[in-house]
Amino acid sequence: MTKYIFVTGGVVSSLGKGISAASLGSILESRKIKVTMLKLDPYINVDPGTMSPFQHGEVFVTDDGAETDLDLGHYERFVSSKMSKKSNFTTGQIYDSVIKKERRGEYLGKTVQVIPHITDEIKLQIKEGAKGSDVAIVEVGGTVGDIESLPFLEAIRQMGFEEGRENTCYIHLTLLPYIATAGELKTKPTQHSVKELREIGIQPDILLCRSETEIPQEEKDKIALFTNVPKGSVISCIDSDSIYKIPQMLHAQKIDDIVCDILKIKSPQADLSGWKKIEKLISDSRIELNIGFVGKYVDLTESYKSLTEALIHSGFHHHAKIKLHFIDSEGLESDLSPLSKIDAILVPGGFGKRGTEGKIRAIQFARENKIPFLGICLGMQLAVVEYARNVVGLKNANSTEFDSVTSNPIIGLITEWKDKSGELMHRDEGSDLGGTMRLGAQVAIVEPNTIASSIYGKQVNERHRHRYEVNNKYIDDLKAAGLVISSWTKEDDLCEIVELSKEDHPWFFACQFHPEFTSNPKDSHPLFLDYIKHVLEHKKDTL
Repeated sequence: MTKYIFVTGGVVSSLGKGISAASLGSILESRKIKVTMLKLDPYINVDPGTMSPFQHGEVFVTDDGAETDLDLGHYERFVSSKMSKKSNFTTGQIYDSVIKKERRGEYLGKTVQVIPHITDEIKLQIKEGAKGSDVAIVEVGGTVGDIESLPFLEAIRQMGFEEGRENTCYIHLTLLPYIATAGELKTKPTQHSVKELREIGIQPDILLCRSETEIPQEEKDKIALFTNVPKGSVISCIDSDSIYKIPQMLHAQKIDDIVCDILKIKSPQADLSGWKKIEKLISDSRIELNIGFVGKYVDLTESYKSLTEALIHSGFHHHAKIKLHFIDSEGLESDLSPLSKIDAILVPGGFGKRGTEGKIRAIQFARENKIPFLGICLGMQLAVVEYARNVVGLKNANSTEFDSVTSNPIIGLITEWKDKSGELMHRDEGSDLGGTMRLGAQVAIVEPNTIASSIYGKQVNERHRHRYEVNNKYIDDLKAAGLVISSWTKEDDLCEIVELSKEDHPWFFACQFHPEFTSNPKDSHPLFLDYIKHVLEHKKDTL
């Protein structure tokens, strides 16, 4: 029987429930326990695929093509099990499923209500996602007290009753604010948060207390007394300079022993040697690399979380500190000076026209000045546009995403440039944004004697999230001008990777897929390792 750990949050959001849950999962895995993880999101959107990354953070894509919450990226970076469509569901998905069942008559004419029908559907989805695991760690998004979270909290309360207390554990993450003028940590917000949770009918077994400073034992005792949580189960989660130190921080306070005792799990002691190695790599990082991260969002940290983490992973495996310079691409349209003191350029994925001309100028700057360049998704498409304009000589080359009437649609929807007879087709303006993407892991062939083959071998299998493709009608012209097409899909011969030869550039590489989704701190990712390796070489050559 699968056992469940439910992780909730209180006081404020963004305290780190996802990191805490993933860290606990990694510790339990090190005890030979098979773990899976789920995220329940209370918003009504069906998925985050059409949500602004500036508001919600990145969209993490799973192997099976689900567009999910960014916390699933944290899960995959900390635990070995892969997430799937069953690992993340929203209020929108729950109501959609219930309404479809009602329309099919599956409720036999009954009045459909939040309780029991919505809560039953939530429990069903949790159990489906947990299948095959010893322990399922279930994170409930939002904070206790939110109206939209109530059906999820009621569902996990019911599961505690139905599954039995030896099969369920409740962990509550809360904030202990430090009032600098008083020089004190305040426990009252935590007390009120737990009070809200207990009024719903959930008594937490463990409290994770976020704070800027160490929590004195007397404060822990006070919290325990007023929340009815055992003293040893009040865990301190102080701010850390690296999220990859959190597993050791929690293990030092015996959180895994407490969980295993509550769930009556017998297992070997935790082996955190892998995390200790990572901590040493982080502390040994010496040389600083300045990477220009060119995008249109002011704050790119959450919008490209997996990508920034992948760069950090490869950095400490090369004993390098990665310093990311988030550069507003709109500003580069008139001023390239922000690129003058960086060691490498990266142009990530994205949607929409704003800032694209600045990104193209950054790519041209990297190509002409022999600066290591990595383009991902839109970054690859714009690299092809830049090459078509400035090397092939197609001055008005563009993507139909940005110029629907361009005479040289280097990038477009497949249906725009090819039908069964090979004729150009008109753009479909009425398509469902949630259903027109190439999503998930897909296999592509790799050309020998290329950068791609040195990284991937004969084929590549990476995750995608995009609609637009390199127009096959221009491939011959691009290749004749020196652009290397080093990978293409098996079925449709769609371009997957472009690069420049070593004779033309020390390291210029762009891919249609998202390699960052499969990077983790223990192994890093071969593409990012190769990128950082050449950034280091370039920096040493220019010193």
